[in-house]
Amino acid sequence: MNTPVVGIDVSKRKLDVALLVDGKVKAKAVSNSQEGFVELEAWLIKQKVSLPEVHVCLESTGVYSEPAALYWFDKGMKVSLVNPNCIKSFGSSENIRNKNDQIDAGLIARYCAAMRPSSWEAPPHEQRQLRAWNNRLTALQDMRQQELNRLEAHTMAKQHEVIAHVHAHITWLNTQIAQIEQDIDDHIDRHPGLKQDAELIESIPGLGRTTAAKVLGHVGDVRRFENAKALAAFIGVTPRQRQSGTSVHGRTMMCRMGNKHLRAALFLPSLVAKRHNPILKQFGQRLEANGLAKMAVAGAIMRKLVHLIYGVVKSGKPFDPKYLEKGLAIQDGI
Repeated sequence: MNTPVVGIDVSKRKLDVALLVDGKVKAKAVSNSQEGFVELEAWLIKQKVSLPEVHVCLESTGVYSEPAALYWFDKGMKVSLVNPNCIKSFGSSENIRNKNDQIDAGLIARYCAAMRPSSWEAPPHEQRQLRAWNNRLTALQDMRQQELNRLEAHTMAKQHEVIAHVHAHITWLNTQIAQIEQDIDDHIDRHPGLKQDAELIESIPGLGRTTAAKVLGHVGDVRRFENAKALAAFIGVTPRQRQSGTSVHGRTMMCRMGNKHLRAALFLPSLVAKRHNPILKQFGQRLEANGLAKMAVAGAIMRKLVHLIYGVVKSGKPFDPKYLEKGLAIQDGI
């Protein structure tokens, strides 16, 4: 008997489920809630499958998929959270022409049975809380920028009554942003593991507490990745080539198949690091001398920053600005 596979297509209000056992598929739909999870568990037991043997597979859709994944993880079942692009590509390989929630659930189940994706490890509570604080901080900062844009428009139109109202809202947003930044600092300081990793990341010129908090909130323990390249792929800052035969010679570009929040968080630090990080300053100058565009240089520095983050956290040692000099000394036998 093959391992029972449960493919779950997640939406805001419901879960469409496909149970695949010995090539046969059974379908079920439940609400995306604690009650729905319990109902689905009872249904699986009724289908006479052994829960510890079941492999549950879901697309990684953030806040909608994580509660369900946590429920099954806590039950001791193997859970996989898969990049939606992988499911989409697998469906293209099957020449699927129709699309609805139940078809998608069956597709996820077949992908899981064929590809056997790796197990997902539930992030600890302190990481999930840090990620939530970071997301809230970003939302408030976006609101503030929108209000600043409106303030400029109202000022041009000389709408003084509206200007005063917008000013009041911006003042309130500034207060809330400052409070959340303090809450993030306090949260990191309360957890020794987070605090140690944050201090290591902050030792890299160009990276501060804000970026360190976002990295730890969205990545968690950097050490869980096999190497720096795997971390860079998770974030989506690896290069992607586009060449084929003699006719296709596209530019090498950033992959962007990864965590968009972290890519956004690393962009401005890459510009700072290009000026103030001794290793990356030299790296950026060499790329510019070779004719690489400024945005491409920024992308390359983002990838190097990710490698540095992995290096300092994995080794447990802060950033060493003389790292290159030591490498050359060893190389030359000095």
